[in-house]
Amino acid sequence: MKLNVKAFGLAAGIVWAVGVFLIAILCMLTGWAVGFVALLSGAYVGYNPTILGSLVGALWAFFDALIGGLLFAWLYNKLIK
Repeated sequence: MKLNVKAFGLAAGIVWAVGVFLIAILCMLTGWAVGFVALLSGAYVGYNPTILGSLVGALWAFFDALIGGLLFAWLYNKLIK
């Protein structure tokens, strides 16, 4: 069974972007996951536990996971042949 490359990439991008956004908001409100936010801020420029920072991080995360998801699904389809 082949994967739809575009759908897989979009799904991965959306899921990771929502997760990154929610983690920053939770960090801002509760102080939870400070280390994880600090780790991601090293890769996602502008990502920090603020409203604007969470949106910036979500944008970075979307494109990061979109590309990763596209590559994963493409490689998976190549390998199952």
